[in-house]
Amino acid sequence: MTVKMIVVGSVAYDTLKTPKGTRERALGGSATYFATVASYFTKVGLVGVAGEDFEAAHINFLKKHGVDLAGFEQVPGQTFHWSGSYGEDFGDATTHSTCLNVFESFDPKLPPAYQQVEFLFLANIHPALQMKVIQRVKKPRLIGLDTMNFWITSALPALKKVLKKVDVLFLNHQEALMLSGEKKLNSAVPALLKMGPQRLVIKMGELGALTATARTRFFTPAFPLSSITDPTGAGDSFAGGFMGTLARTGDLTENGFRRAMLYGSAMGAFTCEKFSLDTYKTLTRAKIEARFKALKAMLKVV
Repeated sequence: MTVKMIVVGSVAYDTLKTPKGTRERALGGSATYFATVASYFTKVGLVGVAGEDFEAAHINFLKKHGVDLAGFEQVPGQTFHWSGSYGEDFGDATTHSTCLNVFESFDPKLPPAYQQVEFLFLANIHPALQMKVIQRVKKPRLIGLDTMNFWITSALPALKKVLKKVDVLFLNHQEALMLSGEKKLNSAVPALLKMGPQRLVIKMGELGALTATARTRFFTPAFPLSSITDPTGAGDSFAGGFMGTLARTGDLTENGFRRAMLYGSAMGAFTCEKFSLDTYKTLTRAKIEARFKALKAMLKVV
């Protein structure tokens, strides 16, 4: 199967503590979460780097999901390692340490086939690298980009340049206010759209997510979970479900984007149910469809 979409981002090991327990060196990274989730919907290629300590079992996990690894490199050194913890309310994680290791000198490699993909997702990496990738991909139908508060404060000029080149901007509520300079989301939306993207996806954690264009607004609730284990990677999983759906259907109408929002919400919730990517060791397409239908039913107006 031809690679239809690529993701460029981090491959990492996470050491974390949540109210449900601890994990040492769990498989993580923005590109890893995105690619694993998107693989349920389309053929996806991963562009990332790991060190010589990256386990063969984790490479096999990605291959088992059909993730194309032509853009993945293993180089001398240690894999990017993040350590953090979550409080009782599972709010934003407290970071204890960030060791970039081989990721510090990450230079995305795009094989020829990757330069022809229809869908491109730029995960949370330096805006200059995001721009570099955009310049290498020939004629993508859709470019999605994620960012975070660190780049908003440390690389704003580069971020503003790359935003003029993307179709969909992903960020959370706090980042939307920070980047726009506004105090209310209602005024942040038009300010962000003026920066270049045609569409926003604003993630709001347990409340759900909003997608907005200059003319439309659509809100999807978060799938109600009876128990959360680990919210790490939920945002990247949302993006994987969202972009994966668009790549699978090719439907870039407003209805197509709204459908993608529901799949994004479903996949973000699946990730939170277990540590790391453990959910995806057994998750089936049937379970995904059942969750999508449950979310769709929640939005039905009688």
